[in-house]
Amino acid sequence: MNEGSGRRRFLTMLIAGPALLTTVGCEPTSGPDRAAAKNGTGELRTDPEPLRKRFPELGPSFEAQWMSGQYGDERAPGPSTYWIDAVIALPSDRASRLLTAYAPVETTEAPAVVDGLRSRLPAGPLLTSAALDAAFAPDEGSARAYLDRATYTLILVVTLG
Repeated sequence: MNEGSGRRRFLTMLIAGPALLTTVGCEPTSGPDRAAAKNGTGELRTDPEPLRKRFPELGPSFEAQWMSGQYGDERAPGPSTYWIDAVIALPSDRASRLLTAYAPVETTEAPAVVDGLRSRLPAGPLLTSAALDAAFAPDEGSARAYLDRATYTLILVVTLG
């Protein structure tokens, strides 16, 4: 090996080495889709009061089926991020108010609810909008909201924390 190729090899490793280590060292390793999993008790809840308190836009009267928990491993130290997935049967006047106030449009996106709620989703078509999402977003979190106009069903996929 001549001195020039040795120098080039050394410079290549000097420049590329840290970049390779950074790339490999920063890759998330949890699950095939590399997203934190929703964990919870698996309990299907039907009590509306916690949802009524957290989401005043639901109004005073509705029926709900919902689940909640936290993302990732609950034994991990540090702050936790929580989730709520809900399928909510609204009175027709409340659903009409949401349609008028937030102008949702049809989407092909399926709500990312946990397995325990998937069979409870309406057939659709589902409507959504950024304004509808914002209406249900907590102060420290985000929400995806979907509305089925035919059944007056609202689906919430909420992240808190």
